[in-house]
Amino acid sequence: MAGATTPSSGVWKLYQPYWKRTNLLQLGVVALLCSASYFLGICHHGGDSASFNSTVLSAVSCDRNPPATTTTVGAGTLDFAVHHGADQSSTGFPVVREFPACDVKYSEYTPCEDRTRSLRFDRKRLIYRERHCPEKGELLKCLIPAPPGYKSPFPWPASRDTAWFANVPHKELAVGKAGQNWIRVDGDKFRFPGGGTMFPNGADTYIDDIDQLISLSDGSIRTAVDTGCGVASWGAYLLSRNVLTMSFAPKDSHEAQVQFALERGVPAMIGVLASIRLPYPSRAFDMAHCSRCLIQWHLYDGQYLMEIDRILRPGGYWILSGPPINWKQHWKGWNRTKEDLSEVQSAIEAVARSLCWNKLKEKGDIAIWQKPVNHISCKANRKIIRSPQFCQSQDPDSAWYTKMETCIVPLPKVASPEETAGGAPKRWPERLTAVPPRIASGSVVGVTAETFLQDTELWKKRVGYYKKVIGQLGQAGRYRNLLDMNANFGGFAAALIDDPLWVMNIVPTTSQVNTLGVIYERGLIGTYQDWCEAMSTYPRTYDLLHADSVFNLYKDRCEMEDILLEMDRILRPEGTVIIRDDVDILVKIKSIADGMRWNSRIADHEDGPLQREKLLLVVKTYWTVGEEEEHPGSDPRHSWWTEG
Repeated sequence: MAGATTPSSGVWKLYQPYWKRTNLLQLGVVALLCSASYFLGICHHGGDSASFNSTVLSAVSCDRNPPATTTTVGAGTLDFAVHHGADQSSTGFPVVREFPACDVKYSEYTPCEDRTRSLRFDRKRLIYRERHCPEKGELLKCLIPAPPGYKSPFPWPASRDTAWFANVPHKELAVGKAGQNWIRVDGDKFRFPGGGTMFPNGADTYIDDIDQLISLSDGSIRTAVDTGCGVASWGAYLLSRNVLTMSFAPKDSHEAQVQFALERGVPAMIGVLASIRLPYPSRAFDMAHCSRCLIQWHLYDGQYLMEIDRILRPGGYWILSGPPINWKQHWKGWNRTKEDLSEVQSAIEAVARSLCWNKLKEKGDIAIWQKPVNHISCKANRKIIRSPQFCQSQDPDSAWYTKMETCIVPLPKVASPEETAGGAPKRWPERLTAVPPRIASGSVVGVTAETFLQDTELWKKRVGYYKKVIGQLGQAGRYRNLLDMNANFGGFAAALIDDPLWVMNIVPTTSQVNTLGVIYERGLIGTYQDWCEAMSTYPRTYDLLHADSVFNLYKDRCEMEDILLEMDRILRPEGTVIIRDDVDILVKIKSIADGMRWNSRIADHEDGPLQREKLLLVVKTYWTVGEEEEHPGSDPRHSWWTEG
């Protein structure tokens, strides 16, 4: 046959001397030794992959008086050995660096909203309360401690109404808002009656009043943003109506308001309307809300309302209660003059008209405006209303340290006055799995409807595998606040939608494709984040962190240990971390994590051991200020590695 290899070919001649020289007895001995080594290895490791799901790791309990004995659930002991190692030093594994505990004064440290650093910046327009992150030389290289007596939060839904005092030891709000039903101290607990400054009778009653003006129950409203949220009772009570709220407030004189919200198991983050855009994409929210949020909507040429307009979906609603609404009844109690309040309301109404908003209703203490579904008529009337004009240059979705401008962010073009700009999402819950309008229209470069649907199925499979190797992920009450550090289309969150938890979806600012708008069109929430900086949240925010290819994404941008220290800061004691990445990267991560009071092991990919991408599964141990020892307990709620 033409081209076939024959004994006389060059290749065969190259190897022929070897076979002639080889002693067959030696070859037999080598084969026998290799076989013996293989079978001994099987016996030693006991079929690690096969027995993987029956392995148990019991995390330490937060019970301050644990029983004298500890019960281990399951069939075996977790093997922490790395079986898929990268190149190591000649002495074995990389040297583990032990990270010390930070001083107790850092127990509530928020690096990018640090009070001392913020005072260096301009107080005009609250610029000093925006993000101002430490320089590289200022980064802490220590572990943020939990306060003395810290306990695991109450499981949802009990956490909505109750929190441990030791976890957020601040009485200021309970004293300052005593007459407004925000929060009260009850022994070693906080109680949240569900009230607010403008809804002392409770958030549920207040939401019922809104529901009478616009429907909150037909699935058309799914995502909301609460500006100046207090302890986030509005968002907490909307959850029972399938409305998911992003609540934010600055770190100000109400020191711990966002921290209380997170302790309650309610989505929230530190944020402020000042000089830069909010870290959300355009057309994100179905509804925006301000209940006596103290934002000066009429100042700075209306820029703050223009920012609300940017993040509102076409046809979305803005709800305002508190000053100046219903000023004729409340002006004395607000210690304001009639003239002042009337002037402020007139100014707000003028800005809203300039944005082409339609004022739907004003009833009692509540006023509601609606954004137009497109900008056909709004652009036409710019000949009459000359200010503000439409923005010309900025990317509507650009929102990471992006300065606000005095202009209207234009909506996508439409063919008729009735058409919804950018496409209307389906009603909830259909919108979760339907192809999002941004993808259906081809607005997301390189992404098709088929790509999206395949991704949805992939994450169903992956989350199913997670629940097998981390049994408690499928148990109601163990996890409440979750963070997906590189969310892509939000598939991880979508696969968990039936569980009593919520996911903060992060789209890193270094991502090649901006998908945060897609996540919101699915009816999920999230924010932008650069993982070379700290997140705008308090320590001990999240019960579980999910990091898919995060370290691969940032490997040439910042130090791996700085990202891991930030993860430790925002993770609760006994919290879980799932890191997906190349095995070589995971080995490096593990060598750092082993010095952070984390227990971890590398596990196979859901498709088996031959995949280079693997999982690093972590549990953060329990320790508090001044405590160097772990405190074992037998509470089964705190065993994160259970039978699948």
